[in-house]
Amino acid sequence: MAIKRDYYEVLGVSRECSPEELKRTFRKLAMELHPDRNPGNPEAEIRFKEAAEAYQVLSDADRRRSYDMFGHAGVAGGSADGFEGFGFG
Repeated sequence: MAIKRDYYEVLGVSRECSPEELKRTFRKLAMELHPDRNPGNPEAEIRFKEAAEAYQVLSDADRRRSYDMFGHAGVAGGSADGFEGFGFG
C-alpha cells in the first residue's frame, strides 16, 4: 500500500486556511492538473485524483476535524464492523 501524502501538502495550503482559500486553491490546482488539459499524462491524472480526494475531506468541516485529529485513519471510511474480532461485534 502506498503511503498517502498529507492533504494540506497535496493542496499547498496551511492547516489554518479558510474554506474560501481552500476552495480557490483546489480549483486552480484542478484546472492545472485536469486530465482533459493533460492528455496522456498519467502523473497529472494521479495528482488530480489525489487533490480531489484531499479537497473532498478538507472541505467538509467534520471530516477535516477528524483528519486534523487522527490523520488518514480518521477519514478512512471504516465501519464499526471491524471490531467484531475484539468482542465488540
